Amino acid sequence: MNSAMENVFNFIDKHTSEIQKEQENSYLESLLTTTEKWLDGLIQPEEEAGKEDIRKAIQLAVLKGMKEHIQPHHQMTPDALGLLMGYLVELFVKKDQATILDPAVGTGNLILTVMNYLDGKLVGAGVEIDDLLIKLASNTGNLVQQPVTLYLQDALQPLMIDPVDAVVSDLPVGYYPNDENAATYELKAEEGMSYAHHLFIEQSLKHTADGGYLFFIVPKALFESPMAGQLHNYLKKTADIQAVMELPETLFKNSSHAKGILVLQKKKEGVKAPREVLLARVPNMSKPDSMAKFFTQVNNWFKENKE
Repeated sequence: MNSAMENVFNFIDKHTSEIQKEQENSYLESLLTTTEKWLDGLIQPEEEAGKEDIRKAIQLAVLKGMKEHIQPHHQMTPDALGLLMGYLVELFVKKDQATILDPAVGTGNLILTVMNYLDGKLVGAGVEIDDLLIKLASNTGNLVQQPVTLYLQDALQPLMIDPVDAVVSDLPVGYYPNDENAATYELKAEEGMSYAHHLFIEQSLKHTADGGYLFFIVPKALFESPMAGQLHNYLKKTADIQAVMELPETLFKNSSHAKGILVLQKKKEGVKAPREVLLARVPNMSKPDSMAKFFTQVNNWFKENKE
């Protein structure tokens, strides 16, 4: 017996492969056509499926398309990591209705994982410069019925987005090619090209409400790079670091691409920094006992520092 998710994936894959043959397009472009036909009611999976089954099935199809159409800067955030981000957003953001932004939304997988996890409690916004990826994000958002508004632009250019309660993002890592625009940022490089991931942190803080939270997936060596001192000084003025978590290397194909999670709170008058920053190592996510201990550690820290 196939699971509901497998049934949806097989339905998507069958139609996408047929369209790819007919139109001689890439798999990702054909996937976009499949999702459009589905939204228009022209095709439909045989069985009903839940929001998470639909999201996961589309994610699998996107991964298949990316293998064929290599896009190294658009690595998909692993599912287990998306769910962990959902747990952290739920823990920190104590609002019945909150707004959330992903300034590097890609195909929408991370923000939609978090929105499905907190179903009904979040209104989303996302920014992406690649028009194919953002169209896939838009169609996926509609198919899983999550309220997310998407903006096709360079997220480091000025954004017409009101300050949000939370930011969640798997930060694009590397250099930002637009020196002229980088020059408008405090975290610009003194000489040479600026780090895109630093500029994304600054842009995200600009678009977060005072006292709001930011949940970033960051390079493991974020605070060891040549520009780390500048980032530290900037964060001291603008935010309080809540947590720094090391992720298991098994999540990443290449250990040099290992990442961590950085949780910040934007400074707000009357809101104190935590007594101590939560430093944690996320265990192998497929081991329930280790994960249970990890969640206990995080919840205990939260009680002592945030309540």
